[in-house]
Amino acid sequence: MADAKVIPFDDDRSRARRRPGGRADGEAAAVRALPGPQQGPQEPEGDQEGSAPGTAGEAPGADAGADGETGAEAEAGAAAGGWERRLAGGLAFLRRRVTGDYEVDEFGYDEELTDQVLMSLLRPLYEKYFRVEVKGVENIPAEGGALIVANHSGTLPLDGLMMQVAVHDHHPAGRHLRLLAADLVFVLPVVNELARKAGHTLACAEDAERLLRSGEIVGVMPEGFKGIGKPFGERYKLQRFGRGGFVSTALRAGVPIVPCSIVGAEEIYPMLGNAKTLARVLGFPYFPLTPTFPWLGPLGALPLPTKWTIQFGEPIPTDSYAPEAAEDPMLMFNLTDQVREQIQHTLYKLLVQRRSVFF
Repeated sequence: MADAKVIPFDDDRSRARRRPGGRADGEAAAVRALPGPQQGPQEPEGDQEGSAPGTAGEAPGADAGADGETGAEAEAGAAAGGWERRLAGGLAFLRRRVTGDYEVDEFGYDEELTDQVLMSLLRPLYEKYFRVEVKGVENIPAEGGALIVANHSGTLPLDGLMMQVAVHDHHPAGRHLRLLAADLVFVLPVVNELARKAGHTLACAEDAERLLRSGEIVGVMPEGFKGIGKPFGERYKLQRFGRGGFVSTALRAGVPIVPCSIVGAEEIYPMLGNAKTLARVLGFPYFPLTPTFPWLGPLGALPLPTKWTIQFGEPIPTDSYAPEAAEDPMLMFNLTDQVREQIQHTLYKLLVQRRSVFF
């Protein structure tokens, strides 16, 4: 099996071959073929001439029957053509995976696998289970780098994945979100490899700055484990945003900060308690006790089907600051507080507007 090609992150040639939507020219057909059936070939217009009902020499009602049969055949042909395209696209995708004829960047991001497989697996959860409503996605720049800062909750980090689908599926420019993840993600078997393939990278300033300077959309959740593992009684109350490292990174890269508020994730696993001793034994930051887990076993690990809203707020520009501003602790404190307050205010507004946790 051939090895996958590793593209240098700053290689202009790889970006020159990609379209504004982020897909390479050779990948477009396969990407479109997998998500759903395509329209089949249209019938030639010339065949419809002389087939109007009432033509001399034709029995009354004969055309209606013929048209009905032709319509059914055309529909069947379109469905067959759609499946043929999907099958051909799938086989082409598998051939590229087997032969190693695909590309990854130096962080391990596999755009083709993410578009055709990982997003397709997450999309039913996003659209049918959590029924995510997205607002303000136009606040994310159409080009260039940007740092999306969001609240974190839900016991398991499903909110980050749903935010990634929201940007991927709803942004007009078809942009991709690169999430910064905690160390724990990259030491777990299987999860580590999938996270790399999906474009996630370690939550460190160096990696984040390199991604931002290269024009990527980067997502960060500064609350970390304090946010995702907080008890249910403190839901939608933002925890401390660290020391403002994300602001310093945005200032150095000169990219805007886009606040993001997520409502609905807090209730998927209502965390009523924390088995701290068991968490220490397993090496986890916390071990959640919910109304269903661990009492119902694997069934208790299913999230509740809450209704989600993800809102991207007005971007906060940073390009007007001097390069040395990243070393100003007072400026970092003020910008961090501004981002946090904007997210918290939007959370309260969305909660007031919400009719129900599940609808």
